[in-house]
Amino acid sequence: MSTTNTINSTNTKDSKNNSVSDLARQLVQDLVPYASARSSMSGGAVWLNANENALAPAYQLDGTFNRYPSCQPKAVIDAYAPYAGVAPEQVLVSRGADEGIELLIRSFCEPKQDSITICPPTYGMYAISAESNQTAVNKVLLVNNEQLDLAGIFATTPKLVFICSPNNPTGDLIPREQIIAVLEQFQGKALVVVDEAYIEFAPSASVVPLLSRYPHLVILRTLSKAFGLAGLRCGFTLAAPEVINALKKLIAPYPIAEPVAQIAAQALAPAGIAQMQQSVATINQLRQEFCQFAQGLEGVQKVWPSNANYVLLQVADAAACVAALINEDILIRNQSSQLGLSQVVRVSIGNPDEMQRLKQAMLNYFSANKRVSA
Repeated sequence: MSTTNTINSTNTKDSKNNSVSDLARQLVQDLVPYASARSSMSGGAVWLNANENALAPAYQLDGTFNRYPSCQPKAVIDAYAPYAGVAPEQVLVSRGADEGIELLIRSFCEPKQDSITICPPTYGMYAISAESNQTAVNKVLLVNNEQLDLAGIFATTPKLVFICSPNNPTGDLIPREQIIAVLEQFQGKALVVVDEAYIEFAPSASVVPLLSRYPHLVILRTLSKAFGLAGLRCGFTLAAPEVINALKKLIAPYPIAEPVAQIAAQALAPAGIAQMQQSVATINQLRQEFCQFAQGLEGVQKVWPSNANYVLLQVADAAACVAALINEDILIRNQSSQLGLSQVVRVSIGNPDEMQRLKQAMLNYFSANKRVSA
């Protein structure tokens, strides 16, 4: 009895000298998490910092939710497969495309042995997911922020190559011939993952037609952007059945909640797709008008050509620009920390009223800066 008391006393004394956070794996303690737009910025009446679709549709739920949902809801897959132009067995539905990224790395990369290759500036979750799985990250910067450095990529020996097209945050399309060159190079060596989260804004650029030629091609998709369902957290992985079956071994038993499946199926019905396409047409027009406006602002040094629902701008002082717009209750995103970029802000395309309010706020900011510098 006394021995037990002694052990308990010792454990209690030791626990007082250590933080509970010290119990976490060293990898977790060292990891710098992804700073999402919603977690890193708050407030604001006009949200133009997270590439969301402001033209949000409304949906209705039906039934009760006392039963566990299907791991891979048939209605959703049977609707998405023909929309994407693939067979149902080539589709995995997940909690956003982010879960697809995580599953690919966990399924195909041996921790502490394998690596992935990414092409900054690009989406941050590729590196975060790799690091959390103790997988090395090869960073091969884009050439002029718009084309792949093929020689640099070919010099790496990854298990996965991630290519984002349209690229976030620049909005550029990666040339199809370059993607094909990467596919040719890594046949039998690695999976080539093309992230098409924003492809509805430039549908002709999709590489889905290449799936039949390259079994090591994987495509990521989402309902978060063009479909206006960021809050739903529903994404898709398109790949050869062998790849999909490997991912299914590690996916959670019930990744897609029944309400999510119901709304996704509605969004993928003919009426939902038509509504999405009208929304995309409106956003593309608003983006074109905003690009023309931004090119005429004296304080904007560069406007990246965009094929998505956002525009990247080079300014003299990105932090000051973001802060000035926050004072006007408008949130945009400072992307200056991205490799290969400096003093840039990313502006999501909002609804017509929001874009008009943004334009006026930017006019005020750059006009005031011009007077001060003069």
